[in-house]
Amino acid sequence: MREIAVIGSLNMDLVGCVSNMPKVGETIIGDSFQEIPGGKGANQAVAIARLSAKVNMIGKVGDDGFGRTLLESLKKDGINIDSVQIEENTPTGVAMITVDKEGDNAIVVIPGANFKLEKEDIEKHIEVIEKSEIVLLQLEIPVDTVKYTLKRAKELGKYTILNPAPAKLLDKETIKNVDLLIPNETELEILAQIEIKEEEDILKGAKILIKEGVKSLIVTMGEKGSLYVDENCVKKFDSHKVNAVDTTAAGDSFIGGICVSLAEGKKIDDAIKFASKVGALTVTKKGAQSSLPYLEEVMSFKEA
Repeated sequence: MREIAVIGSLNMDLVGCVSNMPKVGETIIGDSFQEIPGGKGANQAVAIARLSAKVNMIGKVGDDGFGRTLLESLKKDGINIDSVQIEENTPTGVAMITVDKEGDNAIVVIPGANFKLEKEDIEKHIEVIEKSEIVLLQLEIPVDTVKYTLKRAKELGKYTILNPAPAKLLDKETIKNVDLLIPNETELEILAQIEIKEEEDILKGAKILIKEGVKSLIVTMGEKGSLYVDENCVKKFDSHKVNAVDTTAAGDSFIGGICVSLAEGKKIDDAIKFASKVGALTVTKKGAQSSLPYLEEVMSFKEA
């Protein structure tokens, strides 16, 4: 199996479970609280590692208890953390997550050390990209760092995947260096700057980004499945029926499944079918990294 580089965020998720989401100005009593390792970069790295692929990560944590816990957690999953730096005088990133009884969530991310990851840090650890075939990024680190990393990865002949979350407008120079873009519907709206109400709007938005230079897209649509679009092909993939408990990290695990399949040399159709199983399993458990499935679970997956 070829190696995968993940350049992205590491957060401690502070998760509160509630019966119903509070309204503005409302105080409610929650049901439970947990501290769970998270961050889109780390989540995707763990998702990949648990699917039995080799992962190298570049990122930053603070010199605090949360940071040390996150590093230990990644090590337990066999992730190479030699290029995850400890930033002094800066807190580790945190995400405050509220999950209701339906499994829906609301999230506030405070980036902390994640926003200290600069171009110079990428160059310092460029060997991580050099030895990896696939380079995966998200947008919980500075956009300039993402832009620079994508450019360097393409110069080195790597296959690049970008999960544009949380969504931000990206310039054409960034877009043209993305081989596979994996947004959800909301992120696609922001990137393509169109209103999405129906599936045909998703296709329209995807084609806008193809014209701007993205080679291909997988738009994730939750329980409605996903849509693959490139210059010559449009294909819909159904989701799997499961008893959802918490949707946190479902997108991260789906992306992990895509990366692993492509690293194994599988075609995009097979990669999406595999990733759909991974994502479905994730929503049946609570938390971010705590919900990410292992390869054995995916291989024995059955619908509800």
